[in-house]
Amino acid sequence: MSLAESWDRYAVGSKPRRSVNAKGDATWLNWTQYADHGPDESILGPVAGRRVLELGSGSGSNLAHLVTLGATGLGVDIAPAREAVARERWGHLPGLEFRTAEATAFLNEMDETFDVVLSIFGAVWFVDPNTLLPLIRSRMTPGGILAFSHLPPGSQGPKPVKAGLRHDRTPDGWGRVLTGHGFSDVRVSLIDPPKGRAVGTMLVRALAA
Repeated sequence: MSLAESWDRYAVGSKPRRSVNAKGDATWLNWTQYADHGPDESILGPVAGRRVLELGSGSGSNLAHLVTLGATGLGVDIAPAREAVARERWGHLPGLEFRTAEATAFLNEMDETFDVVLSIFGAVWFVDPNTLLPLIRSRMTPGGILAFSHLPPGSQGPKPVKAGLRHDRTPDGWGRVLTGHGFSDVRVSLIDPPKGRAVGTMLVRALAA
């Protein structure tokens, strides 16, 4: 089974996102694995007028929220089922498009640049950063923001997750690898889990130097 087929099988079995959150909002950005928990899009600064790329865009809900705030967005996911769901739910939004592609292949083949790149439990966690980060940097405008989240290192043990191996890093580890590939002002935060849960979320933000 190919990597794309494995992710597609996982996507087909995923639970659809709610139509509204606890506040009654129809769109929202969620960095963590828990509903209605953690920071919002404000860590990206104003997004109106900015071009946003999401690597591992899933059902498109996070990217769609940024588009409702005035961004234009392109979501890339390796699973064809993800693109189908995203188009069905968010295809009516102007300035938003989705494509099925593996992250490194997509970045190698296109020449567009972006002001913001997101990866929420997405490609940055599952692709070798020494391969992926230089490609991301080459497609970012100077001063652009890269932001991504994943589980803290070691929180699920050294084993395969979903359809691939994770590329865990400690906060210091992410700082070194990001600065080594053309990023600056690296900020790593560990978001505590909700009450009654044991595993938090690592959130990383860096600027394209």
